Amino acid sequence: MSAGPRETRMMPVPDGLAGMRVDAGLSKLLGLSRTIVAELAEAGDVTQDNRPAGKSDRLVAGAWLDVTLPEPVRDLADEPAEHVEGMEILYADDDIIAVNKPVGVAAHPTIGWEGPTVTSGLAAEGFRISTSGPPERKGIVHRLDVGTSGVMVVAASERAYTVLKRAFRDRTVDKTYHALVQGHPDPTVGTIDAPIARHPGAGWKFAVREDGRHAVTHYETLEAFRQATLVKVHLETGRTHQIRVHFSALHHPCCGDPMYGSDPALTEFLGLDRQWLHAVHLGFTHPNGSWMDIESPYPADLREALDRLREVN
Repeated sequence: MSAGPRETRMMPVPDGLAGMRVDAGLSKLLGLSRTIVAELAEAGDVTQDNRPAGKSDRLVAGAWLDVTLPEPVRDLADEPAEHVEGMEILYADDDIIAVNKPVGVAAHPTIGWEGPTVTSGLAAEGFRISTSGPPERKGIVHRLDVGTSGVMVVAASERAYTVLKRAFRDRTVDKTYHALVQGHPDPTVGTIDAPIARHPGAGWKFAVREDGRHAVTHYETLEAFRQATLVKVHLETGRTHQIRVHFSALHHPCCGDPMYGSDPALTEFLGLDRQWLHAVHLGFTHPNGSWMDIESPYPADLREALDRLREVN
C-alpha cells in the first residue's frame, strides 16, 4: 500500500482539555495512542499557536493546534487478529454477530488508529465476517464512536450485509441510547430536529448548521439528578456525533465530553474519562425475516458515575 500525502488536522483546544499534556489531550481528540502523539510531537508535527509543542507541554484553552498525522503503516485490509479486552459477544449465528463494544475500541481499522478494533477482535475469536464492503470495513454495517460503548451488529454473511446495510439506510433499525447530560432538558420529553454539518473551524468536530444534513433525535427523561439527567435517546437519523451535537446545542452536553462543552469539574466528580453515552438497544429485522432485539448493559464506569449522582441527590 503506497502512502499518499499526510493528512493535517487543525483545531482549537477545547476548554475541557486546557492544562492537559499534549500527548494525553491529543490522544483524546484524535483517537491516537499517546505513544503515537508523543512521536509526532518529537518530530515537530504538532504545533500550538504556530509554535512547536512537546509531548509534555500543556494545552492552552483556545490555542490553535496544527497536527500532521502519521503515514499509514500497514494495509488496512490485512488487519491482524487481536483479542479485544472486554468485548462481549451478545449474539451470534451464521448471518450476524452482535457485540457489546467497550470504550476505546474502533469499529474497524483506520489510518492513524493503532488501538483495538471490533473486526480484529472477532477474527481473534474465530468468527467469519462477511467479505462485502470496502476492504478495511468488511462486514461493518454501522459504527459506534471509539468513545461510545454498547451494542453493535456485524454482518457474518453476504446476505446479511446486504439486508442490514439497506435497513440502516432506510432507517428501519431501532437505535436506542442512554445518555447522561448536564442540567435538566426542558421539556423532559422532546424531539431535537436540527441539521448537522462539520464545524467550520474544526474538521474533527460537528455542529448544528443550517447547511447541514437532516438530523432528528427523540429523547425522554429516565432519571433526574441535581446536576444532570439520564435520558433515553431514540435516533431517527444517524449522523456522526448526532447525540453529542444535539444536546450540546441545547446547552446540555453529555457528561464527560469536553469536545462538546462538558463541565470538567462535574466530569472529575463522576470519575469519567469519556462521554457518558451507551448504545443500549438495537432492534432490526434479521435476514431470515424475524424481528430481533439485542440489549447491552452499562459498563462499570458508567454505572459508577450514576451511583455517585444518586448518593448526593
